[in-house]
Amino acid sequence: MREATYGGHHSRSGTPLSLPAVSRIPVIGLGLSLGSFLSLTFVLCVLFDLWFPALAMNQLWAPLLPGFTWISWPSFLLGLVEAFAYGWYVALVFGPLYNFFARRWV
Repeated sequence: MREATYGGHHSRSGTPLSLPAVSRIPVIGLGLSLGSFLSLTFVLCVLFDLWFPALAMNQLWAPLLPGFTWISWPSFLLGLVEAFAYGWYVALVFGPLYNFFARRWV
């Protein structure tokens, strides 16, 4: 684009281009989505361990899910709640960080 000077003021010739709008991540939607995803994944992993006990992964869960032991209803519900909470943790940290940086550098 060429710049022209009129009376000491600079103006650009041509059609101004619009900048793409930066979409924000809705944190509540992200939290519900991630929490549901991780809870569903937890249920599928428990079912997998029950169907294929020789390939069970439940020993790996103990460090990730405090208080979870294999398997009782209270422990299953605790694991389900903790999986949902992990989804919200990611949403509450990642969502605002993404929105902050996207607003400034995109």
